[in-house]
Amino acid sequence: MLFENETNLTVQFYDLDPLNVVWHGNYIKYLETARCELLDKLGYDYEDMKRDNVAYPVATMDLKFIKPCVFNQKLKIITSVEEIEPSLIMKYTIYDAETGDKLFKARSMQICIDKTTNESIYSAPEGLKEKLACCNV
Repeated sequence: MLFENETNLTVQFYDLDPLNVVWHGNYIKYLETARCELLDKLGYDYEDMKRDNVAYPVATMDLKFIKPCVFNQKLKIITSVEEIEPSLIMKYTIYDAETGDKLFKARSMQICIDKTTNESIYSAPEGLKEKLACCNV
């Protein structure tokens, strides 16, 4: 693990499906929220990527639903950067913030691309490497 962050969310009514549990597609939204918060905390966010002329589109996601999330439930999402080369690998685990029960886990792989050519780049941008180096990882 190269870097880790904790994000706290509360399940909103509009995230529920007809069975009164979080609709499976909304977990992706939770992961994106946690990923953005991690990048902000790291100091290398999507605006920094733009300045470096790179983007990190999601190539794959592996999701495991363990227990359903419900309305007004307090969630704790632990997000970690596992690798940055040749691709950005992130892991996520969602817990019930009050009981500590594990509810969901996921892994995403994002490929770095040059925004001008849309070609894959297999090394991380220097800005990202510098931010991780500053974290004493």
